[in-house]
Amino acid sequence: MYKWFRMLRHMFCAGLALLILVPPAAAQDEDVSLAGVIDFHTHAGPDSRPRSMDDIEAAQQFREAGLRGMVLKNHFTMTGDRAELAMAQVDGLEIFGGVVLNRSVGGINPEMVRQMVAFEGGRGKVVWLPTFDAEHNEYRVGPDGGMAQPTPDDPVVRVLEDGEPVAPLLEVFSLIGEHDLVLATGHVLPDEVLAMLPAAKARGVRHVLVTHPFHQHATIEQMHQLAAEGAVMELDWFAVHRGSYDVQLYVDAIREVGAEHYLITSDFGQRGNPTHVEGLRAFIAALQDAGVSGEEIDLLARTNPARLLGLD
Repeated sequence: MYKWFRMLRHMFCAGLALLILVPPAAAQDEDVSLAGVIDFHTHAGPDSRPRSMDDIEAAQQFREAGLRGMVLKNHFTMTGDRAELAMAQVDGLEIFGGVVLNRSVGGINPEMVRQMVAFEGGRGKVVWLPTFDAEHNEYRVGPDGGMAQPTPDDPVVRVLEDGEPVAPLLEVFSLIGEHDLVLATGHVLPDEVLAMLPAAKARGVRHVLVTHPFHQHATIEQMHQLAAEGAVMELDWFAVHRGSYDVQLYVDAIREVGAEHYLITSDFGQRGNPTHVEGLRAFIAALQDAGVSGEEIDLLARTNPARLLGLD
């Protein structure tokens, strides 16, 4: 009996020592500083899809974690006004919003952009091209808020016609240029983005963010082309968290194209997922473990998003 007791005690002590010497990943992530970080892809409620927290709760968590700012994104409604309300409730955080040009706001609707920039507070800063309603998007939103496979008769929002930007999009480009907004590409394909960039730049667009290009199956060659056009490309943690990609794919792209051409986001807020703050900490910790330098992480998480938003 005593022999068994000694064996069990030895096993317990060894296990306890292992827990002390090798803390879980979540505990290690707590050491990651988020001071000055900006999350350019923050989902929160109210929404027509299930979210884990509302705008105010997300902002409070960001402030407590030391972040510099956030960009609220909703696929179906404007968020510039919500950003202004959140800023009034949570001091010490830069909060921006924008609008996604899906069918719920009239698709490629210049009047929507015009009204957004006229709203008090001026926090509407980003215009996303269609996401779920993009012509070549891989999925649509089903009636229950989940993913539904597209069918031939699905209504879509087209951005190109005969290889050229549709007429309303040219007006949107002019408004983006006039008001120094950010053109984010939504779920539009990389070759479509490359086709429209000359017209966008000719109408004054200076800030382009390519929304998670790996999801749109961008090649490294296309990323080089986008970088040459001055675009910044988004790397989101949500895709890694759900197992779509390994973080090494991102690291390889950073090595190949350059950290100055990317930024990192959480793309979190979905009910059942970790918080935005937890996602960003895990993202930065994974990049550090993969050998990405502190200087590169500053570009990805702090400098590049701040530059797009006109904060520096």
